[in-house]
Amino acid sequence: MGSSKVIIPCLAGLRVQVDQLLYMPALQAPPDRPHPFAYFITIENRSDRPVTLLGRKWVVRQEAGGTLVVEGSGVVGRTPTIEVGETFSYNSYHTVGANAEVSGAFLFSDENGCLFTARIPDYHLEVPLWGV
Repeated sequence: MGSSKVIIPCLAGLRVQVDQLLYMPALQAPPDRPHPFAYFITIENRSDRPVTLLGRKWVVRQEAGGTLVVEGSGVVGRTPTIEVGETFSYNSYHTVGANAEVSGAFLFSDENGCLFTARIPDYHLEVPLWGV
């Protein structure tokens, strides 16, 4: 029988912050989701161990209906290790067809293979009137 890993819901001292959200109409977007929003994230490791960011999951719920779930390895093509006392920042973007609520989480591991999640603070994407 194979063993399965247990994911611990959180690790004390591991914090995620949404630094900034920007409506960016010049970014590439599909016709059914023509409104791109850039987001800027900082992950701070004040825990007692280095952690490696393995993956992420975003849930984008549009007010006009429809939910988009985005899951994948790492972030922006990277799986960074964040040492104790260090931060890691990155930016990317979502595309939506209307105002939306966004929630999500990151998956991390430590040097012993223990898995942890860290929630991303929920945020709201509001398409500006001039963007419609």
